[in-house]
Amino acid sequence: MKVKPAQVKGHAKSQKWKDVRGKRSRPPISSSELNSSPVVARMAKEHQASVKKQPTVKRLKSKAKPVSDSKKNTHQPAFKKSPTQANGSSAFTMDNGSNDSVDWKEYSQSINGNGLETSGDKQDVSPSRLEGEALHYCAERDDRQNHAVLVMEKDQTLCFRGKCFLTCLYGRVEVMGFTIEEGQQSYPLFSPASHCPLTIRAQESSDHSRDDRSEAAPILRKYLSAASRKKLLKRITSNSSIILLEPMETPLTRFLSSFTDRSELFSPPVSELMSAVLDTPLNGLGVIPLARGVDGLKMSSTYRDALNMVVSACRGDMDGCAVILVCGTKNVGKSTFIRSLINTLLNHTTGVDYLEGDLGQTEFTPAGCLSLSTVREPLLGPPFTHQCTPEHMIYYGHSSCEADLERYLESLKSLWRRRSPSRETPVIINTMGWVKGFGFQVLVDMIRFFPVSHVVQLGHSGITQCPALTPEFLRTAHGCQTHPPAQTALDELTESHSPPRSYTHLIVQSEFQGVGRQGTAKHQRTNEHRELSLLAYLSQLQSPDPGPIRPLNSLTPYQVPHTAVSLGVIHCEVVPNHMFYAANASLVGLCCLGEKVTSRGGPVLLSQAPICPCVGFGVLRGIDMARGLYFLLTPVDPTILRKVNCLLLGAISLPSCILTSQPGFEGEMPYVTTDYSFDLTGAGKLRVFKGLMRPSQMGMQ
Repeated sequence: MKVKPAQVKGHAKSQKWKDVRGKRSRPPISSSELNSSPVVARMAKEHQASVKKQPTVKRLKSKAKPVSDSKKNTHQPAFKKSPTQANGSSAFTMDNGSNDSVDWKEYSQSINGNGLETSGDKQDVSPSRLEGEALHYCAERDDRQNHAVLVMEKDQTLCFRGKCFLTCLYGRVEVMGFTIEEGQQSYPLFSPASHCPLTIRAQESSDHSRDDRSEAAPILRKYLSAASRKKLLKRITSNSSIILLEPMETPLTRFLSSFTDRSELFSPPVSELMSAVLDTPLNGLGVIPLARGVDGLKMSSTYRDALNMVVSACRGDMDGCAVILVCGTKNVGKSTFIRSLINTLLNHTTGVDYLEGDLGQTEFTPAGCLSLSTVREPLLGPPFTHQCTPEHMIYYGHSSCEADLERYLESLKSLWRRRSPSRETPVIINTMGWVKGFGFQVLVDMIRFFPVSHVVQLGHSGITQCPALTPEFLRTAHGCQTHPPAQTALDELTESHSPPRSYTHLIVQSEFQGVGRQGTAKHQRTNEHRELSLLAYLSQLQSPDPGPIRPLNSLTPYQVPHTAVSLGVIHCEVVPNHMFYAANASLVGLCCLGEKVTSRGGPVLLSQAPICPCVGFGVLRGIDMARGLYFLLTPVDPTILRKVNCLLLGAISLPSCILTSQPGFEGEMPYVTTDYSFDLTGAGKLRVFKGLMRPSQMGMQ
């Protein structure tokens, strides 16, 4: 890529970080009018009806609970509840003269002793996948308020593509292991073509003594017209759940859809078009139901058993907190298993700690990061839909650790030391899909370094693709930094956390379609997943208010003096004279060195990669050599930026669409050129592998 300096006007001031954009407000993400994808817009019969601003996503106000406590809700819904009911159930008061009261009197005459409708108008719906004609009986849409209400029976499922807000109005439903009950906040659901489609499953009510229709009538009155709610009331039984689906539009979805190749990300992929149900009350809201030909998350028996065993252990009386390490080869479903596990645990506790060890497929950050986070909200979408800033993060700068195993392991240890020893929150450790050779030795080291209580090893086709990491095997296994006898190399860590002498080893056999193979359809390749996560992070630069997308080249950057921060390249060797050429128009980690940066009047360049905290990322959009300034775009808050004194450049590059989609230019775009030859000697980057030794050098034959 041919580098050109950015033309940025303005003068440097004396302060270290100057925000030349003015103050930026960052209210919570809100949604506005849903713009249906092009595919659905051409094929669906219903489209958006009116512009509607979605209220801020509500948050639970419950106090912290021990792991063994059941999930409690303190959020008060808009409708009035009777205080005599328990277990999340409610009894509603009705005005005798209301339309719903009249409707209820009419319905009560058609009810026999078991509480079922005997009218001939009622259509039987078996507890299975909701699709096609069944959705016309179970769902009603209000065009004026631009939402839909869906009645589901126990064990009925809705598998879909798209995005929406889900609110449980009555009963309870489950999504990706997380139970959503009435009275809780609205939750955003993301089901893009890049990952397995989401499935909403209705669950059995916890209170069988409820007067279902008398309670449901005032709920429906708030959201539907008289004719629509009369139709749905006929569907309600003792096992019914009622959910509200609303369109969702956020800065993330608007930013992603602004790129041509990602404008149909939330539409069914080509392979699912024949299974897409396009003529339903849900389509105009951004929800496309899928027929039985397409499966959602498929759990094997070993998958369910492992989830139940880990959750039971976390809820039980363990000596200390549960530390679950999840490992397995590539494309075996580790990330999906972890999301399901976190969601299931959040049904019983207020938070789950998460240690990210997979550099290539990170959950909460752009690729190339190691991080320690506390998850307090369910993960109801793929990683790019819940990007956030972890409590602690280190920028490794590469999607694989093979170039520097020592720095990878030391970074993980550094993150673990930052976790309070007194925390009783369960911990989940994610690992890479590299389970051969040195990658397997790294796994052995990680099990010895951390006080692991459970090792969940995923495999497919009846095998685990590497030796089973049982406690017996670990007694004789060799790691990169540890060797038998298995003594922990981190003494101060083990003393403070009192690790168990043994751990529970669980084997999970994944059985979903395409297991063990990388996706080949559009948006399903691992490099595309990494790009989506990075684009999602950069979407935070957009205004939270509805409006046109502002391309990155139109945003005003921060001005940072060369003397205020150091600059380093951590993924390859770059001579100092070429450092600025490498860093211009690139993604950099914003880091905090422990020592003060001192300059002799020029730029400060690092000669080796440090292990230091990272607070976020920025795009180095230009370098002014004459004035000694970096021009940086970043969503990190200015109060945090004042602590940054180091910019680290890694191998994680900006998606090409960022550079090729720069409106307002005539002729050749900045940073982009085709006049470049990769055949020139030295045109490619120089790869350096640190810390790798032959097996014979490690005492192995």
